[in-house]
Amino acid sequence: MEFASDNTSGASPEVLAAVIAANDGYAPSYGTDTIMAQVTRLIRDQFEAPEAAIYLVPTGTAANALSLSLYCPVWGAIYCAEAAHVDVDECGAPEFYIGGGKLAPAPAPHGKITPEAFAAHLAQTPQGDVHHVQHGILTLTNLTEAGTLYRPAEIAALTAIARATGLKTHMDGARFANALVAAGCTPAELTWKAGIDILSLGGTKNGCMGVEAVVLFDPAKAWELELRRKRGAHLFSKHRFLSAQMQGYLTDGAWLKRAKHANHMAARLSAGLAALPGGSLVHPTDGNIVFARFPRALHRKAMGAGGHYYLSPVSQSLEGTADEPLSARFVCSWSTTEADVDGFLTLLQSA
Repeated sequence: MEFASDNTSGASPEVLAAVIAANDGYAPSYGTDTIMAQVTRLIRDQFEAPEAAIYLVPTGTAANALSLSLYCPVWGAIYCAEAAHVDVDECGAPEFYIGGGKLAPAPAPHGKITPEAFAAHLAQTPQGDVHHVQHGILTLTNLTEAGTLYRPAEIAALTAIARATGLKTHMDGARFANALVAAGCTPAELTWKAGIDILSLGGTKNGCMGVEAVVLFDPAKAWELELRRKRGAHLFSKHRFLSAQMQGYLTDGAWLKRAKHANHMAARLSAGLAALPGGSLVHPTDGNIVFARFPRALHRKAMGAGGHYYLSPVSQSLEGTADEPLSARFVCSWSTTEADVDGFLTLLQSA
C-alpha cells in the first residue's frame, strides 16, 4: 500500500532493458554517445521542434535550477506558484545556480496561478527602482504540486503576460507525461506552442532510474547551458547511461503508456477516497496525485496496517479526535496496481 511518492517506484522494464543494452562495449563520453543522438531526434520529433537543444541531467533539481539560471539575472525575480517545488523543496538551488535571484511566489488556488494573480504579482514588483528585484522569469509546474493540470490555453494566457513584460517562461515538467496524457494534446501544444521557452522534461518519477532532460526551444542559449551544466557538476562522463534511460523511456510511447496507467490508478483511488464516510477531495484529481480528506480514525487504521502516504500539511497529527478530518497526499506510479488501490480502499471501508 505504497502511495507516498512516484519516486518510490522502481525502474520500468523498457528503461532497464535500454540500460543493459547500453552497457555492452565502449561508447564516447560526455554526451557524444550515439544513443544521445537518438534521444535528441526522439524529443525533437515528438515535440515538433527540429531546432530544439536537448541536454540530460540526473535530477529534477538540476534541470530546474540550470534552466532558471539561463534566463534570470542575479537581481531578478523568479515568479512561481505558492508551494512550487522550486521554492519549497529545492533548498535554494535556483538562487544558488543563478548566483542570486529571488523566488516570488504568487497565490495559486489548487496549485495554479491565474492570469489575474500573475498580473497583480508583477505589478507589485516596481521596475526601474534600484531597491527592488527586477523581472526575471516565470516558472509553471505541470502537473502542479496540487496534482492539477494547466491546459494549453491556460499556459498561453500566462505566457502572453510574461512576454509582454519581457519574461521568458520555464516549465517544471517532473510529471510532464502525466500532464500530457491528462490534457489529451501534443507535447508541442503543451509547451512551445503555448509559449514555453524551456522545459524540464521529467523521467525519474515515471519509470526512469534517474534522468531528466532540459529542452531548449530556443537553441541560441544552448552553449551557455552546456557551460552551466559542466560548471554546476552535472555533466556525466558515462553519459550513455543517462541517454539509454531516456531512449527506453521515449521509444514506442512507453512514457505515455506508463503515465496513462498511473493517472488511471489515481482516478480509481480518488473516487474511492471521496466516497468514504466523511471523505472529500481537497483538489481536483487531474493526473496521478490525489489530495483527499477523511476522518483521523481512518488514517490511524490505514497507517497502522502499513499504508504509506503523507499527511498534507505534515504538521497534522494522528493524535486527537477520531472523527476530525485530516488531509493527505497520495501518489500513484507506473507500477501501482488495481490490487494496490482496491486493497487500500477495502481496508478503509472496513473501518
